[in-house]
Amino acid sequence: MAAPPGRMPVMADVARAAGVSHQTVSRVLNGHPNVRAETQARVLAAIDELGYRPNSSARALVTRRTGVIGVVAVDTAHYGPARTLTGIEHAARAAGYYLSVVTLTEASAGQVREAMDHLARQSVEGYVVIAPQRSVLEGMPEWAGGAPVVAVEGGEARELPVVCVDQEGGARMAVRHLLELGHRTVGHIAGPRDWLEAEARVAGWRGALEEAGAPVGAPLFGDWRPRSGYELAGSLVERDALPTALFVANDQMAVGALRALAEAGVRVPDDVSLVGFDDVPEAAYYSPPLTTVAQDFTEVGRRGIGILLDLLDSGEPAAESAAREVVPARMVVRASCGAPAR
Repeated sequence: MAAPPGRMPVMADVARAAGVSHQTVSRVLNGHPNVRAETQARVLAAIDELGYRPNSSARALVTRRTGVIGVVAVDTAHYGPARTLTGIEHAARAAGYYLSVVTLTEASAGQVREAMDHLARQSVEGYVVIAPQRSVLEGMPEWAGGAPVVAVEGGEARELPVVCVDQEGGARMAVRHLLELGHRTVGHIAGPRDWLEAEARVAGWRGALEEAGAPVGAPLFGDWRPRSGYELAGSLVERDALPTALFVANDQMAVGALRALAEAGVRVPDDVSLVGFDDVPEAAYYSPPLTTVAQDFTEVGRRGIGILLDLLDSGEPAAESAAREVVPARMVVRASCGAPAR
């Protein structure tokens, strides 16, 4: 029996068509185990025939589950946050959830709180915050109003569950690779001072040099963009302070550095070896192809969503389950590195 013309089918129409009660249709829709296989098949056939679509708002009132996760993301114009957001979305959809996303141009506590308030009004079940700056972590559990929160790239935050790539370990790998090629020391073009990832990469760079007994200079701080890599590498050339090896904190700044060095007549890797970080898709096609540190953004998303769903199922506040999961980084060796010129 079809629904009356001009009206979308409702659950009662499905029940009549399948010859079952309204409660049985509800049990089938919610995956209740105590429904006979033939009854379930009859209900699903009626749903398909009528073109019935469950009312998600009505279901949420009964189950208190909306199937929506709120995401607050800062500065997705950069490759790392953008790919992290994509990894989270893929993992959420694979688990049967959808995202409601607020992207911020400024990582301030006020903007993050406003974003979480906005998402709360949409009845999200929990939050994932792509939190590359310490300022966005403070006060987050309180702003969530008791809903679970997972911080992605949240550094050493103790008050929240965190999923992050091993930024410091990746930087150590990059520097060790250059030292093993025979370079006396390694210069560093770092990311912005207030970014946790940049801070961890500086720590890894410095730690690897100190372990090897190599000279440690002062890092130069950029802003993740190619222009800052171009300007900072150019300043090293102008000051005659260019080392034989450079570790650049992301691939976008590295491509700027490559351009500056080429314009100055400095050959890579003959005169200077260069390592980046991120392994952007274009890195293999730079001139020369760029040695870099790869991050597994898909795994970051999978683990972040996994922790959040575990919290939702357990009903525990995030502050009482402050797990920290670290995804390993991986070296990708290409043609931009070599032994120093004799």
